[in-house]
Amino acid sequence: MSKDVWVVAEHLKGQISEPTYELLGLARRVSSATGGRVIAVLLGWKVEPLAERLGAADEVLYLEHEALGEFSPDAWRQALGPLLKERSPRLALLPSSSLSMDLAGPLSAELGLPLAAFAHDITIEGDRTVVTSQLYGGKASVETEFSGPGIVMVRTGVLEPDAGRSGGKPQVVKLTPALESANVRVSFLGLHEPPPGDVDITRERVLIAVGRGTERKENLPPIEELARALGGVLCASRPVVDQGWLPRTRQVGKSGASVKPKLYLALGVSGAPEHLEGMKNAELIIAVNTDPSAPIFEVAHYGIVGDLHDIVPAITERLGASTGG
Repeated sequence: MSKDVWVVAEHLKGQISEPTYELLGLARRVSSATGGRVIAVLLGWKVEPLAERLGAADEVLYLEHEALGEFSPDAWRQALGPLLKERSPRLALLPSSSLSMDLAGPLSAELGLPLAAFAHDITIEGDRTVVTSQLYGGKASVETEFSGPGIVMVRTGVLEPDAGRSGGKPQVVKLTPALESANVRVSFLGLHEPPPGDVDITRERVLIAVGRGTERKENLPPIEELARALGGVLCASRPVVDQGWLPRTRQVGKSGASVKPKLYLALGVSGAPEHLEGMKNAELIIAVNTDPSAPIFEVAHYGIVGDLHDIVPAITERLGASTGG
């Protein structure tokens, strides 16, 4: 077993994913405790220039093969498995993404390595690795301990990606994995993207979330007016999206997007665990709900027990008065 910490880099359409940078920052901290290096593993076809964007790593292993051009759990497993077995890093880090969920489990089973998922912290204690994970929408915190090499899937959006960005120039080692096309059972058919023109709520600094308490779609215009006054955009809990009031791209939560805005104003959002998991790390959370026992108040910094239909116009009016509008 080596002391190195590996990060499996994810990329799409020529861009390294933000969770990859989160993992590189975590790997730098963990590797200082193991005494090893940070190794980024980049898989793909004719994407070698992306290795230059992984400057927080000491070395980049670039695995190039035509079958790796688009993600396939079978192809990626065949490429990564032998390399992990041969070099035996202390840890292999992957983001808790839909891609990694299809990859980490089969790798763990094939190599006989422990797998800890939904992690948000890793502690090294000699030969022991202690992984702290959040389960059930953050309601339970679990510690997993193992010795020797292992695989850890880290929750996205809980670490700072800036810690994994660096202008350094890591050494790039190009490898050509041996893949058996007959064993690649899952193939890429196409990428379905959100409709053009919609916003990316993960990049917005101010989000106004609407929940079931909005009652009906006709009540959205006053809330949209408030969003404009605050310089923000609307997002929603799953019940609102399921009813078709807002597009799926605006959904916050475990089955939607994880967001971390400067301000998250939750209107009529009860706060189911699946929703809280996607927004509880916002810098400032203000909740409005008629139910004083609503779970959203457990994570809110400020709460108002009242009817959003009375409170929203009052806030909008006050904002207009303060700006002279």
